[in-house]
Amino acid sequence: MDKISTHEAEEDARNAGILIWIDGTLTARPDAKVSVYDSGFMLGDGVWEGLRLYDGRWTFPDEHIARLFEAAKAIDLDIGRSSDDVLAALEETRAANGMETDAHARLMVTRGVKRLPFQHPRLSVSGPTMVIIMEHSRPKIPRPVSLATVPHLRGLPMTQDPKLNSHSKLNCILACIAAEKAGADEALMLDVHGFVNTTNACNFFIVRRGAVWTSTGDYCMNGITRQKVIDLCRANDIPVFERNFSLVDTYGADEAFLTGTFGAQTPVGMIDGRVIGTGELGPVTERLRKLYKTLVSV
Repeated sequence: MDKISTHEAEEDARNAGILIWIDGTLTARPDAKVSVYDSGFMLGDGVWEGLRLYDGRWTFPDEHIARLFEAAKAIDLDIGRSSDDVLAALEETRAANGMETDAHARLMVTRGVKRLPFQHPRLSVSGPTMVIIMEHSRPKIPRPVSLATVPHLRGLPMTQDPKLNSHSKLNCILACIAAEKAGADEALMLDVHGFVNTTNACNFFIVRRGAVWTSTGDYCMNGITRQKVIDLCRANDIPVFERNFSLVDTYGADEAFLTGTFGAQTPVGMIDGRVIGTGELGPVTERLRKLYKTLVSV
């Protein structure tokens, strides 16, 4: 079985010629660079957001930008721009690249360039650094993904709060590597109490007897797409529960799917070698996909 990820996309030759926004300047992709002394490169000291463009409009931009500013405040990082400024930079990049739909933006802000290669925040003497990478991007996931449970946990808030969309993603990367070593596409991660939580890249849901379950949200990214799915369930009489549940509950599920800005709702066919339901896209997941597509088209 070919390896895939939740971020598989169609090849698009136009991406070789994209312009990347760096601190107010649009730069050709081959020339787009930041300093090796930048806090993001050196220490993973920064925050980011991913946004998708559908039919000329960004999906839930106000919520994404609000989450960016909340994360920046949490790490005591002054973005140095207003929310409107950030949205204007996003639009400038979109227009410069002639993108109208099926585009994905990664918006990154770091603490800036340091004068010495050490961690103390006051050593960042210029910045912050803000970068927007925007690509033509149409998801292409040829089959339901497979997951493997890994020993890496979604941690406690006093270590590195999993709600923080930070540049420091090593814990999730190690989880993904462990899953690949086990023959799966991505990792299923537990929380500190041993309950099923999330994957290394996306929020996780199961469906049991027509009801949708997801974690309590205490140890996972406060996903915007996650919340939209919960809201859609409530608005359309689909039972939905934010609760603790175990791997036993998961293996016995009728369906499982992931949520994220890139893939929206991605079906899961296998977990730890167990086929989930039929192993294909299930009816509840399919219905939620349609409801979500209608939501983003409004």
